[in-house]
Amino acid sequence: MDLSVMFFGADTPADAPADGPAGGAPRHSEAYDDILTVARTADRLGFHAIWTPERHFQQVGQVFPSPPVLSAALAVATERINIRAGSVILPLHHPLRIAEDWAVVDNLSHGRIGLSAATGWHSTDFVLAPDNYEGRREQTLRDIPLLRRLWAGEAAEFTDGTGTSVAVLPQPRPVQETLPLWLTSSGNPATWEAAGSLRTGVLGATVGQSRDELAEKIARYRAACAAAPDQGGTDAHGRVTLMAHTFVGADDEEAQRLAAVPLKRYLQSYVRQTTANRTADKATAELTEEQTALLAEFAFHRYLTWGSLLGSAGTCRKMLADLRELGCDEVACFVDFGLGRDEVLAGLHRLAELREDVA
Repeated sequence: MDLSVMFFGADTPADAPADGPAGGAPRHSEAYDDILTVARTADRLGFHAIWTPERHFQQVGQVFPSPPVLSAALAVATERINIRAGSVILPLHHPLRIAEDWAVVDNLSHGRIGLSAATGWHSTDFVLAPDNYEGRREQTLRDIPLLRRLWAGEAAEFTDGTGTSVAVLPQPRPVQETLPLWLTSSGNPATWEAAGSLRTGVLGATVGQSRDELAEKIARYRAACAAAPDQGGTDAHGRVTLMAHTFVGADDEEAQRLAAVPLKRYLQSYVRQTTANRTADKATAELTEEQTALLAEFAFHRYLTWGSLLGSAGTCRKMLADLRELGCDEVACFVDFGLGRDEVLAGLHRLAELREDVA
């Protein structure tokens, strides 16, 4: 089982110091410094990959609007670690643009990129492509085979500025002949099955799901993968990558003490982001701040019982062994939920010592 590092976009506090003399904006330049420092450290410590998300217009993840731009920086800042997007929201982008942008990063990294395709979920994100919101799931599943063909060097027909259909081939050519692809799932079993049918990997999460629920979804994914024809993707076994909030502390008490406040703040910000979605159900949309805080408190304590890597090396070793037994091929260790740079780096060094135990 591989261990990777994942950035998912911590909440940016409203009182964060400002960039530049104008003031009024959080100090995002320091966040990018942190990302590059963590990436270089993960590369040096031998982690398998580094994942970055796509985020737009929210308090959470303000520094992640463009995965290929940031991945280009990571590609030249590192030497061997795989550079992945978790995720690219396919309905927000033209497939040709995705193929061209990521081919650049593949060349800069000498063939180390991969990406997970997501449908998108937040209505505000789709100010970038409002006509694609309603059919976003269908478009994502339809664009994955097209994206594979474009990556492989096949021309495709598109309409140009005069309304004429023309055959175009994206440039530059990538280093990798096959594009490593995952499909991102927030928990819908149908998405796991679709990933199997398309022979992509699947990028899921431990949070918000029980072990039994994940076991059932992994089984459905493996069955769909085994039944699907070869499509230039994964093999018949597939690849399951699970995201888990991670901080390996000197002991359980330290890990939980340091993680409690930032992780609960992160969980609250996620709930607030959900309530701002135009498609949120009425009960979610009407949650008060007090109710949101109670939900975050409950989620935090539940998460400590199963699914997180928040604890001592011994506690995290047991969790990693359980995830491997569950059928997980890769754990994407979510490290940027609000801890300081020094804590994140210390936790990474302790986590690196566990890699031999789960290899």
